[in-house]
Amino acid sequence: MIVCCGEALIDMLPRRLPDGGDVFLPVPGGAVFNTAVALGRLGEEVQFLSGLSTDMFGRRLVAHLEESGVGTRLCKRCPRPTTLAFVTLTDGNAQYAFYDEGTAGRMLDSADLPDLPAGTAALHFGAISLIPEPCGSAYEEMMRRHRDGAVISFDPNIRPGFVDDEDAYRKRLHRMTAMSDIIKVSEEDLAWLEPDRAFDQVARDWIDNGAKVVVLTRGGDGVRAVTRTQDVHVPARRTTVVDTVGAGDSFNAGFLAGLRRGGDLAKARLAALPGDALVHALDFAAQVAAFTVGQSGANPPWKDQVAWQDAP
Repeated sequence: MIVCCGEALIDMLPRRLPDGGDVFLPVPGGAVFNTAVALGRLGEEVQFLSGLSTDMFGRRLVAHLEESGVGTRLCKRCPRPTTLAFVTLTDGNAQYAFYDEGTAGRMLDSADLPDLPAGTAALHFGAISLIPEPCGSAYEEMMRRHRDGAVISFDPNIRPGFVDDEDAYRKRLHRMTAMSDIIKVSEEDLAWLEPDRAFDQVARDWIDNGAKVVVLTRGGDGVRAVTRTQDVHVPARRTTVVDTVGAGDSFNAGFLAGLRRGGDLAKARLAALPGDALVHALDFAAQVAAFTVGQSGANPPWKDQVAWQDAP
């Protein structure tokens, strides 16, 4: 089982009315939420951990998770409002404005953290849920509690416009990278988190601190991944891009699913991961992400819409 720990929110996506007027369409979203949905649709056993509202948006989030095969029994339900993220698109790239004060997700604290189900193989963390309090500290504590017993997957997925205290946030991200087995960053994430430092040096430092796999996504230029003994590149799958909402989240799901299907989603296996297994999982992740960017909004594929073949 994979447990995805982080935010769930409503993306308010821009749409144009027939008369030319602009409106926003409410759509379930959130980076970690999207990864959980993608894993569920890919047929993986997955649970979602977050604070979820009992309001109409919260009920919609729960329904979307369950329709995608994601378990919700680890979620803390309460009547606080749901986080809203208003999205604007420039050349297909998403920018966000968040409305998060006093929400069900933000107010999750360490006392709300559940015990993990038996058979939990991996936990995935990241994104805006790590910025505000008390939820940021709660997720960091969840990672700390389970870092020794499960694979820790981490995608900072940084949204600079949402960060009030850059120093505190960077320190949290550095503490969490030091507890992670899999770290995935975009070029934009790397530039913000480690300014003026090359990926090669940052990846080596992270691996020296305990990471097993460090992945750099580069959009249409593909993906690079580094382990203690491997340095591989996998090209992006060619597709017509509608927008990039949920692309990295779907990539995370595809990579975790690919590792699990190859029998490699375990600390010992990751530490000795052969290059062909790594490439195979990355290529599956690229396929899942390519499907998603060809859709409007975060709409990852179901398992019969992508092809998985066992590595030779």
